[in-house]
Amino acid sequence: MMNYMGYIGVLGVLVQAERRFPDGFKFGAATAAYQVEGAWNSSDKAPSIWDTFTHHQSENIADGSSGDVACDSYNKWREDIELASELGLHFYRFSISWPRLLPNGFSNVISEDGVRYYNDLIDGLLEKGIEPVATLYHWDLPQNLQDLGGWTNPLIVDWFKDYARIVYTLFGDRVKTWITINEAIVVCEVVYTMGSFAPGISSPGLGSYLCGKNILLAHAAAWRLYDEEFRPMYHGKVSLTNQIFWIEPYSEEFIEEAELTMQYAAGFYSHAIYTKEGGWPPTFEKYIAEKSKREGYPRSRLPAFTEEEKEFVKGTYDFYAVNYYTSRRARALKPGEAAGEWPMFGAGEIGVFLDVHPDWPQAASHWFYVNPPGLRKLLVWLKKNYGDIEYMIIENGYSTSERDLNDIKRIQYYEDHLEQVLLAIKDGVNVTRYTAWTLLDNYEWTDGYTSKFGLIDVDFNDPARKRTLRDSARFYAKLIETHSLDDINMV
Repeated sequence: MMNYMGYIGVLGVLVQAERRFPDGFKFGAATAAYQVEGAWNSSDKAPSIWDTFTHHQSENIADGSSGDVACDSYNKWREDIELASELGLHFYRFSISWPRLLPNGFSNVISEDGVRYYNDLIDGLLEKGIEPVATLYHWDLPQNLQDLGGWTNPLIVDWFKDYARIVYTLFGDRVKTWITINEAIVVCEVVYTMGSFAPGISSPGLGSYLCGKNILLAHAAAWRLYDEEFRPMYHGKVSLTNQIFWIEPYSEEFIEEAELTMQYAAGFYSHAIYTKEGGWPPTFEKYIAEKSKREGYPRSRLPAFTEEEKEFVKGTYDFYAVNYYTSRRARALKPGEAAGEWPMFGAGEIGVFLDVHPDWPQAASHWFYVNPPGLRKLLVWLKKNYGDIEYMIIENGYSTSERDLNDIKRIQYYEDHLEQVLLAIKDGVNVTRYTAWTLLDNYEWTDGYTSKFGLIDVDFNDPARKRTLRDSARFYAKLIETHSLDDINMV
């Protein structure tokens, strides 16, 4: 019979085993071009929609700032790679600036300077043993293409495919993991439903849906291009990534409202790709068709997929990439009630009230409430809806307002969410990667420099943009080194 101390010893081993990540699980960190590169008009780079938006509508930015210099990673890429190496990252996710590589947005003019910059970055990462993971589009559309209608113009499907061909040709021999489009729901909803992000056009329920369909077709065109022409040579993987808030019901009587919201929040940019039937989520498609008819429209505001388009988009994935930060609760609207403080995810459109649980603490960002179990629930929901495929967490992180190097809350956020990832893996979800957002404090869109997500502090008052590791960076480095949440010793 095992004595008490022996039992405790075995129990300790079991606890450690439960909080150890599977062999082959990869840890990385992410950034995005507009948020870190700066050099907005260096060489022959042309303006993006965010250059135009911040220069001409600075009143929409919390501190009136822009990404003109940001972290100056265009010039300090070597230092960023050294920091990524110091953390022991398995991979580094960055994005390619469309207007830096193709100054007029079209593939007839390729910037030699843009090619040099991304070649240097990719080669520098590989020299340090860090896998480059590249995003084709992280919100910085060439202004020249926006002037032609941007994501609401169906011709953008071909423009994006042409851009993807250039990128795959230039960098596909070394980049093996690709994200086509980052967070389509932000590109379409925060822009056209909320009018908050560049280019700042408000067209809820019309422009937002045109944007959504075109993004799905553009992603599919880029995936099929890689699959047919580049995969035989380079054997890489391609998918898009979705930011998804976990939506849970206020109570059991509102399960239907929560599920309908999830079909908007996740299904809008997933159902067409990851299901056997393709097209829009049926419950959502039916709801919008009936509502459009009541509003007097001759047809649904949600543009239909032809059968040919359904087949074109269906199955265009090699994995499911998800960005998770926060959660909401859903219930039916009361008479005369608005949709709550977060009208995204179709809350106003589908008659659902969204808010947060009073026990969820708030981070620095106004939209950000902490609910770690939501990540596990979301991963399980994704597997249930889209199958037993590979899932990658491509962004997860925590915002503060202070430049505190002893960032205890960020460490706690990471530990709590990574524990939920382990629980999801035990639930049978095939999660293979985790990506911290972000490597560096950066330009946080309409928050400017007031929200700080970085593992590494950046002094934006210093012309040299001095970088300093936070305690969370040391925590993350130890996690990567030990592959476990239990073996981390910060001393």
